[in-house]
Amino acid sequence: MVGKLVGLGVAALVVIGGILFLMSISYQNKEIDLRNLMASQVQVIEANYDKMWKVLKQKAGITDKAKDAFKEMYVPLIEGRYSHGGGQMMQWLKEHNPQFDFSLFKDLMTSVEALRDEFFQEQKKLISMSKQHKDLLMKIPSRWFLGGIEHIEIKVISSTKTKQVMESGVEDDIDLFN
Repeated sequence: MVGKLVGLGVAALVVIGGILFLMSISYQNKEIDLRNLMASQVQVIEANYDKMWKVLKQKAGITDKAKDAFKEMYVPLIEGRYSHGGGQMMQWLKEHNPQFDFSLFKDLMTSVEALRDEFFQEQKKLISMSKQHKDLLMKIPSRWFLGGIEHIEIKVISSTKTKQVMESGVEDDIDLFN
């Protein structure tokens, strides 16, 4: 009888030890997955930021070239038509003059908004991963198995103005055109 109890006790300890060992492996693997996922997401954010600025810079360059080309064409055209006098000054009322196409500016504005939103979404993913990692390190029972592992600090890309507002807790500048 004593032998059976000892055998059952040993078996129970082996089962409990096996469960704890498997839990340890599971939590360690989950932490490694999150750590690697966060590192990869930082690279995605960098690539996204690079793409965003290259697209916006090139679109802005095209818009500037179109503006300059229109100016180079329009100014001599108007000067040639109306510089001779002779009562032709009001001729512009009857004629159809070339119109500048503002659709390039609208396209640039749309791209700015879309690309900035895409960049924000990628940063949100990293913030969410960071929260999951922190939860894994802080919550029971996973923290029992991941005791010595430090949380990965992330950098949220932001502006100087936003950093100042977050530090001071005050945001009084609400005039967009100032």
